[in-house]
Amino acid sequence: MSSLTPDDLAAVMLSLRVAGAATLVALPIAVLVALAQARGRFALRVVLDAAVTLPLVLPPVATGYVLLLLFGRRGAVGQALEKVGVVFAFDWTGAALAAGVMAFPLMVRPIRLAIEAVDREVDEVARTLGAGRLVRFFRITLPLALPGVAAGAILGFAKALGEFGATITFVAAIPGETLTLPAAIYGATQSPGDEARAAALCLVAAVIAVAAVLVSDAVSRWAARAARGDRG
Repeated sequence: MSSLTPDDLAAVMLSLRVAGAATLVALPIAVLVALAQARGRFALRVVLDAAVTLPLVLPPVATGYVLLLLFGRRGAVGQALEKVGVVFAFDWTGAALAAGVMAFPLMVRPIRLAIEAVDREVDEVARTLGAGRLVRFFRITLPLALPGVAAGAILGFAKALGEFGATITFVAAIPGETLTLPAAIYGATQSPGDEARAAALCLVAAVIAVAAVLVSDAVSRWAARAARGDRG
């Protein structure tokens, strides 16, 4: 690890910050979209399926360019947000936005599958007993789907941590500002004589990825026990 520079260490910390912010902001939206996909009308499900899948099938650079057009300083949304002090282009918040968009499909899918696995009869019984839609969601659907929510959150975090194409297109790779771990690895591979630094950065990325998988497994097991009401 002695091959790592201060900028590399800053990139690791920034990547964790970006991935954490992207996951926290995108997760509630992912839950709502997954619920609409699982329980909504057919036409709504088709539209949402296409929209959610789009970041997976588009080249990441194309997604980053679309974000730049929309949320850049001259973009329709970016100009309006800048007037209230919210800036995405060439800022770490923009990196979080790009990472969240790219991670969103991976967050939605396990949540949707978990919601679809919830017995609809349980929800129907609660409805006949007078429970409202929000009560049924927070007291029945969400607790039973908790393992899928946990899996989606960890998958989204891991994807956001490794996002490169959309991020570098939207916010570039400014050391200390928008230089994330994948961008640092790419920069090291393009610099002659930096093979050891590139390998060290890859090792850091691998350690974080393995840790995310282990945490995902532990959290999913805990969530499954919680959903069953097993406190042991």
